[in-house]
Amino acid sequence: MEPMKPMEPMKSMKPMEGPDSSWWPKGLSHPSSSGSQNGVRYAFFPDQRRLAVEQDGKVRQYDTAEHRISGISQAQGSQGGTLRFTSQSGDVNLASLKELH
Repeated sequence: MEPMKPMEPMKSMKPMEGPDSSWWPKGLSHPSSSGSQNGVRYAFFPDQRRLAVEQDGKVRQYDTAEHRISGISQAQGSQGGTLRFTSQSGDVNLASLKELH
């Protein structure tokens, strides 16, 4: 039987990382909700009332007005998927939000 080898010293842990902020536009604060589904990513910024959506490699920003976005769903159809977001008032169709340029 071989003798036990001494243990290596513990290494420092890396700090936990927050959401991947590399994809949404600069100047937006921390999102209160973010996620992805079927190749679409979103992040909601309540302080600025903004929704950032990345789809097909393109990022767009929307004014959410009074909506507080908490989730995403997609309806599949012959015209492609329709993005809907969950808010405190129910489902919100992405097409109903004002896109910012």
